[in-house]
Amino acid sequence: METKITVAVYETALARIEELLPFVTENTPSTDHRAVELKIMSDIVIEYEKIHFPIGIPTLADVMRMRLEEEEMTQRTFASKIGVSPSRVSEYLTGKSEPTLKIARSISQLLNIEPSIVLGV
Repeated sequence: METKITVAVYETALARIEELLPFVTENTPSTDHRAVELKIMSDIVIEYEKIHFPIGIPTLADVMRMRLEEEEMTQRTFASKIGVSPSRVSEYLTGKSEPTLKIARSISQLLNIEPSIVLGV
């Protein structure tokens, strides 16, 4: 029998996790009652969030924006490094255009993005 996790149960689990975290470290034995309870509370939160806050597969544009920010690289600099115009990079970032295979390879290598994400597979 499957039990539905309610908002109240979810919020209670989140609060209990906050209370338990100071007492459970990587050195705490997995049989410790607080470690066991933390695992149970975490499982509740994970199950609730899978249903109510699903995380989709990121688009190439999402990953490119994130990596450009992480690398502190401007669109203009990025464009010159991959050999396209800044407006073309803008089109990639808005999803209006997709890169050619040659450019996709450059994007993958320069921003260290998995080829499968760049190719959309």
